[in-house]
Amino acid sequence: MTNSHTRAAVLRCAASWLDTPYRHQASIKGIGTDCLGLIRGVWRELYGNEPETAPPYSPDWAEVSQEETLLNAAARWLTPIPSPRPGDVLLFRMASNAPCKHIGILAEGDRILHAYWGKSVVYSHFAPFWTRRHVASFACPPLV
Repeated sequence: MTNSHTRAAVLRCAASWLDTPYRHQASIKGIGTDCLGLIRGVWRELYGNEPETAPPYSPDWAEVSQEETLLNAAARWLTPIPSPRPGDVLLFRMASNAPCKHIGILAEGDRILHAYWGKSVVYSHFAPFWTRRHVASFACPPLV
């Protein structure tokens, strides 16, 4: 299970991506990223190579495919947990009948750190808009 050292490292690393502009399918700190790209970038910085290559995806990939691509990938590489703590990964459904389509990291102070469409990597309050859409939580693998 993830320990506090790992969670703190995830938070520090993710915070270093703040203000990186939103760019669909990108994952380059300071240049551009989307929500998945942020998680991929944090993984690369903390663990090395990504465990699998993300396929190309359109902005409407979840609506078109209706497959739980993001949720299934998270379950392959992260540990499902019932109650997230700061430093854990959160998945969201943007519509109740749609697959998970957004991903972020729970931060201190009841906030989430994520790449916000049309803006950049930001902190947002984990307010009802997000809590209603939150459907799964995962811990990152322990750092050695």
